[in-house]
Amino acid sequence: MRRGLYTGLFYALAPLFWLGMWRRSRRVPGQWEVLGRARFGHPDGQTGAPGAVWVHAVSLGETRAAQPLVDALLARGLPVLLTHMTATGRAEGARLFAAALARGQLRQAWLPYDFPGAVRRFLDTHAPACGLIIEREIWPNLLAAARARGLPMALVSARFSAGSLRLSLRLGRVMREALAGLDRVLAQTGRDAVRLREGGAQAVQVTGNLKFDISLPPALLAQGRAWRAALGRPVVAIASTREGEDALFAQAMRQRPGPRPLYLLIPRHPQRFESACEQVRDAGLRLARRSDSVAQDLAEVDVLVGDTLGEMAFYYAAADVAIIGGSFAPLGGQNLIEACVAGTPVITGPHTFNFEQATQDAIAAGAAERVQNAEQALALADQWLADAALLDQRARAALAWTADHAGAVERSLDALQDWLGPLRPGV
Repeated sequence: MRRGLYTGLFYALAPLFWLGMWRRSRRVPGQWEVLGRARFGHPDGQTGAPGAVWVHAVSLGETRAAQPLVDALLARGLPVLLTHMTATGRAEGARLFAAALARGQLRQAWLPYDFPGAVRRFLDTHAPACGLIIEREIWPNLLAAARARGLPMALVSARFSAGSLRLSLRLGRVMREALAGLDRVLAQTGRDAVRLREGGAQAVQVTGNLKFDISLPPALLAQGRAWRAALGRPVVAIASTREGEDALFAQAMRQRPGPRPLYLLIPRHPQRFESACEQVRDAGLRLARRSDSVAQDLAEVDVLVGDTLGEMAFYYAAADVAIIGGSFAPLGGQNLIEACVAGTPVITGPHTFNFEQATQDAIAAGAAERVQNAEQALALADQWLADAALLDQRARAALAWTADHAGAVERSLDALQDWLGPLRPGV
């Protein structure tokens, strides 16, 4: 497929794309501005001075992954333009970088839809010094416009699954040209690097996964550990569950013999908090919600639903074992690294293609283990909880594994030093 055909199809299918975003905006809180002017590259009144380092983090997960890199750029005094496609990503960026936003060193904007005119207006409006795309967001017209004006672009902490490679090859020339148009590609793993080269990327090097450099808030870690100590009861976090998984785990919990640990059920997306509670009630389990249980006695509660935002570090620190969602349905899994950074050993399901290399490495290091279904996950958690020495060994392995893989931010900055070094400090 040539880029002209891609553009024509994008115009034709845009109404369906907008309808999907509108429907998602009805389920997910936040200001989406699906047809807002900024989505088409027009100024939004907060553009600031040109010359910023542009970091694109499409949604919630990429925004969290970008945090250590953005923090490092801000620490250098550089101005940062942070863009997103989803309201959840934008809200998380506002939370993580509130201080930089307040002092004007960081600004947020929507990434425009991939229409040629929209991306040109966006680049004219913001005039960044360089662009750093987090993980895998490839838009052919955007990269072509950047290339036409000599704007250096890099894919950072790049991951490229076998499925992504197959899709890229099916799309043919348009994706090959887009990947080839990247000036730098900083891959998470050697396997990602091989697949990116096969897809058409050049100047590929392995710098590691930014998620290993995440710094969890010490206050939340301390609060979680204190909460667990006061509870006096084992805790299993079932974290970042996706569609269909809450029901699987609710039924599996119901079948576990007592006495049970306290299960923390933490849906990935806030629009599913209510449905998660319904699944727990339907299974006949005793339920509490984190949002209204601060002073509540949890001794008789089976499941505490984590219906708060920004507290994942608390949940992981409060848990003895973390079961990572998104991997018990064919959705590719969610990030297991954050739990290991908190020193909490991990159990995953069979579907981990979004984090396959990290999962395999964590298993080899003794920080994680893979099972096939929710029942096996809860049974394995019980086994670990029953063996204090084994649980401590797993926790130490989790901390050691993440420490051994840290340094992706430094390696990425070194790889981009010729771009970043000449830039002037911002506000």
